[in-house]
Amino acid sequence: MEMVIFQNYDQLSRVAAAIVAATIQNKPDSVLGLPTGSTPLGIYKELIRLHRESGLDFSKVKTFNLDEYVGLGKDMGLSYAHDQSYARFMWEEFFGHINIAEANIHILDGLATNLAKACADYESEIRECGGIDLQLLGIGRDGHIGFNEPGSPLDSRTRIVELDKRTISDNFNKFFKQTGGSKQKMPKRAVSMGISTILEAKEIVLLANGGEKADVVSRLVDGPISTDLPASALQLCSDRVLVMVDSLAAGKLHNSVARQ
Repeated sequence: MEMVIFQNYDQLSRVAAAIVAATIQNKPDSVLGLPTGSTPLGIYKELIRLHRESGLDFSKVKTFNLDEYVGLGKDMGLSYAHDQSYARFMWEEFFGHINIAEANIHILDGLATNLAKACADYESEIRECGGIDLQLLGIGRDGHIGFNEPGSPLDSRTRIVELDKRTISDNFNKFFKQTGGSKQKMPKRAVSMGISTILEAKEIVLLANGGEKADVVSRLVDGPISTDLPASALQLCSDRVLVMVDSLAAGKLHNSVARQ
């Protein structure tokens, strides 16, 4: 597993965006696996800049998002879409600012009548596109990737998941609380790519920033593979994984790693 430490979040975001851009330039119809949350915002901002100023072309790119809350819809860019749905997040923070074809955007539908079928169909759609070329990941303080919480089977596929109390608390404080939402109304379940689904990507880049991620980054790099830390499964395909962190998130590392 290759790891690089950056001085700050802005530098990390610029380099990560450059990796995405190079992937698209080398393969214009690349299939990207994309996360939500605060960590990738800098990457999306930089990719938008590259599109506007350098003509980075997303017209043939296909995307698959990691997850969505159960009970929230996927009507991208529409005023009646829930303001905390990940579909709305992606449209407002990224898709609405680049020239990607809406038909090429794939996001799990938390309002699907048959969630199990929607998850199985998602797996089929990924296979039909030839698999994910580049998967971007964040990491939760409990070590989750996507919404694969502690205890998730390492061979899991896209499925319905129960959210961990810590994840609910973190996401409420970071996002739902800011828009006046109540903790009681926040979704307690989600649909998420499974760990095995994620590991099949041809290239994986995990990003972490901030001192609150220092413990989990240390466990990811220095600890054993365990279902208690879902992100540790990345060690199973370490030759295809790049971990990018800022200096704060690297604060508790023991291994010697490259620094930018």
